[in-house]
Amino acid sequence: MHVVEEKETGRLNSFWKIIVVVSSLIGIFLSVNMLFYLELFGINPIQNAYLIYLLACFMPIAFLIFPARKTHTSSIKWFDILFFAVSLIITVYIGLQGERIIMEGWDWNAPPVPTYFSLILWALLLEALRRTAGLVLSLICLIISLYPLVASDIPISLLQGQSYDFLTLARNHIMSSNSVFGIAYTTIGNLLLGFLVFGVVITRTGGGDFFFNLALSLFGRTRGGSAKVAVVGSAFFGMLSGSAVSNAVTIGAMTIPAMKKTGYKPHYAAAIEATASTGGTITPPIMGSAAFIMASFLATPYYQIALAAAVPAFLYYLGLYIQIDGYAAKNNLKGMAKEEIPSFWKTLKSGWYYIFAIVLMIFFLGVLNSEGQAPYYASLALIIIAMIKKETRMNKKQFFDMFVEIGKVLADIVVIIAGVGFIVGALSATGVSFSFSRELVAAAGDNTFLILIGGAITCFILGMGMTVSAVYVFLAIIMAPALIAVGVDPIAAHLYVVYWATVSYITPPVALAAFATASIAGASPMKTGFQAVQLGSVKFIVPFFMVYNPAILIGRGDPIDTVISIIVAVIGISVIAFALEGYLLGAGILNTVERLLLFAAGLFMFFPNVYMPIIGAVITILVYLFKIKISKIPLNVNKEENQEV
Repeated sequence: MHVVEEKETGRLNSFWKIIVVVSSLIGIFLSVNMLFYLELFGINPIQNAYLIYLLACFMPIAFLIFPARKTHTSSIKWFDILFFAVSLIITVYIGLQGERIIMEGWDWNAPPVPTYFSLILWALLLEALRRTAGLVLSLICLIISLYPLVASDIPISLLQGQSYDFLTLARNHIMSSNSVFGIAYTTIGNLLLGFLVFGVVITRTGGGDFFFNLALSLFGRTRGGSAKVAVVGSAFFGMLSGSAVSNAVTIGAMTIPAMKKTGYKPHYAAAIEATASTGGTITPPIMGSAAFIMASFLATPYYQIALAAAVPAFLYYLGLYIQIDGYAAKNNLKGMAKEEIPSFWKTLKSGWYYIFAIVLMIFFLGVLNSEGQAPYYASLALIIIAMIKKETRMNKKQFFDMFVEIGKVLADIVVIIAGVGFIVGALSATGVSFSFSRELVAAAGDNTFLILIGGAITCFILGMGMTVSAVYVFLAIIMAPALIAVGVDPIAAHLYVVYWATVSYITPPVALAAFATASIAGASPMKTGFQAVQLGSVKFIVPFFMVYNPAILIGRGDPIDTVISIIVAVIGISVIAFALEGYLLGAGILNTVERLLLFAAGLFMFFPNVYMPIIGAVITILVYLFKIKISKIPLNVNKEENQEV
């Protein structure tokens, strides 16, 4: 998700902020009216009109919020207003024609006015996408959106498909249910929008500070406590924001100075925060927007996606936690001062309703199966409780600013998902998405591992210039079907794509999250990035384990198999983390040979047969006993050390 910087908010004077707030309120009203079947004021648009009206609410204000150039951050230019007005007029007009679009087949043959409006909206949407997500993604969407013009002339059979003339293509992109307003965008209207609203509400009412203080009260006094607070706090905040970079910047401003103060090197502190923040995009219950789109692609309730993603997310943070604990042990780093740590019970008492709101949302998700309605119930409960408490009661200005923020967040994600729809529309209209996955399976000779490697490389490369949502949508239609075709569990296949799509946030040469935290820490960006790769290594390993042993995904296998798989995975990740950091709990610092042995042993735990995990466990035990004997450390490990962990 795009980070809305302070300099961008300076573009909006009071008048334009009111426009943003009004647009946001109308969009939320349309969503609530539709999802709760209210039909207030007689408003009950059909599905395609509803989706177009949402675009009318949030795409035009993107031209007001996001500048055309970095030099245009001080004020809104005349062309911003022109783009705002034109995009608003066109989207409202097309929305009003919703029934005619379906009944008269306008996606193939429409009157001149809507046809030319489709051309203009195509161009405007690409410009809005450039402003929100960057030039690279906009160019990729532009090129692929034009692909159907020449699809039949491509000499490579793998990429050949049906061609379209220019005007038919424009109509198909804008007025069909396969392109801009396809599955990915439908997810916004039916599911995602409410969760984004909830994320803003909980952070604006102080939820971010509460979860950070809660983590501080739990882990602040342990060795390397400031780093552990960063991990847990970022996990909490990241699952609310769904954005790796904004999470890294927001939480990093608090955690990185604290880590440096307690002895962590600048690049290591920055890498910890970048790695922890990136995990927020894969952490239930909210995760990132890709998870919601996944639910639509798979026609699966969202709570099943969140449930399946829970254990892999835990493994990711477990691996990171063990590494930073080992670093603290090797470097004799202490916890934070007692006076810097808030009381756990006082913290919990002051912010219990944040946990209640999340539990309430989970209840609606899992028990009542009201996915679209759940975040609105939780948001309403949170606002009511916050208004009752004097300490958290918001005044008019705070309410106003909250809806400005909601407008920014929704404008960003609506434009990105709508823009990415060009990719889906072009590939599905030409038929290339189906032929590509079929040919990929044939080329790999049904070899799952080769397809996985190809997918990982593709995800990483695309992730350097595209958002996680964009990468996921692209590969969900060409890569995931190939994996499913060779017998991979559908949810495991799609989660594999999501995990690898987030890798580029911490992997050079781009490493956006690592570079953002490096600037806060005053550290080398590249050094921070490579350190983050080590700390986040679990993200490279867990996706393969999900594919080869889907029992680790809760709800995707026999309960007994799931329990056994989780236990083995926890042990395997722990052993790998010990090897990566070079410190074995209770046995001290490891040499190179011991680290290599433990790393191999940890990998053995992830093999799908019975014998390899046993071999891995035996190697681990032997190394542990050898270290104890050599180091002459008694088996009854110091109690104080265990308490610190």
